[in-house]
Amino acid sequence: MNYPDYRPRRMRRTEGLRRMVRETRLAPDDFVYPLFVVPGSGVHKPISSLPGQNHYSVDKVVDAAAAVADLGVPAVILFGIPEHKDAVGSEAWKDQGVVQKAARAIKKARPELVVMADACFCEYTDHGHCGVLAGGELDNDASLENLARTVVSYAKAGVDVVAPSGMLDGFVTACRESLDEDGFDQVAIMAYSAKYASAYYGPFRDAVESAPQEGDRRGHQMDPANVAEALREVAMDVAEGADIVMVKPALAYLDVIRAVSDEINMPIAAYNVSGEYAMIEAAAEKGWIDKDRIVLETLVAIRRAGADVIISYHAPYACKLLAKQR
Repeated sequence: MNYPDYRPRRMRRTEGLRRMVRETRLAPDDFVYPLFVVPGSGVHKPISSLPGQNHYSVDKVVDAAAAVADLGVPAVILFGIPEHKDAVGSEAWKDQGVVQKAARAIKKARPELVVMADACFCEYTDHGHCGVLAGGELDNDASLENLARTVVSYAKAGVDVVAPSGMLDGFVTACRESLDEDGFDQVAIMAYSAKYASAYYGPFRDAVESAPQEGDRRGHQMDPANVAEALREVAMDVAEGADIVMVKPALAYLDVIRAVSDEINMPIAAYNVSGEYAMIEAAAEKGWIDKDRIVLETLVAIRRAGADVIISYHAPYACKLLAKQR
């Protein structure tokens, strides 16, 4: 039998050969780690729907941030659960809010760490929607006014990157203009540009108590069936001044990440969301999968699709696995 001169298996024979020709590389530099901040002190409380993740008070979140920084992760993103909620989410822009206090504390302890802050209102409103309601519907422009207040408050607290996540029309413009007017032109914007109305967010909504009291978010988050719309949304956010654009979730939307990567020459983030994380954790707990291999395979797939930045609850675990491979 005549074989071809080129045999692909030659370069798969050993781990060393495989490493030499590996096309997609994963490193701690690729990750952003989410942290959940709550009122009080001495709080380090496990989140039942996200095994291995915790609620932290400000004094404890500094240690958590330092731990991931020591693993080589360059950034964290903060989510706040306020002490009081109201109809407009006013705790979001208070100078002494939990996110603001956490940002100041983390930047003081680890100034080299990039601190991002999610800028949305679903955690802060008593109705669980992403802004101001009018007649039961989300009032886009009234919500933008509050978003502008919030991102400036975060910038004053030392946040490096604000991350508007409500999928409001014009949200990047509102953030950029308000930041620039207040002298924070160096604060970057990571826009949740293509955020889908997904069932994968369930554990997160439990973690931050943000499930809508009635209705849902399909009127402002994207239809999971659409790709061309994602490209339009991303292009609009780039034109409005976004520094990073995001696709969320990641695993069920790898094709969208690839389409955005092919179309847009900008840093692209992908959020490996709570439901994706929880499914791996649950299956691993049952002994149905090899957790170590699945975690790295999942994250490599997101990178391979075109993501430059991966927000993942598995970031610290993945860093430890990558360190073993060196």
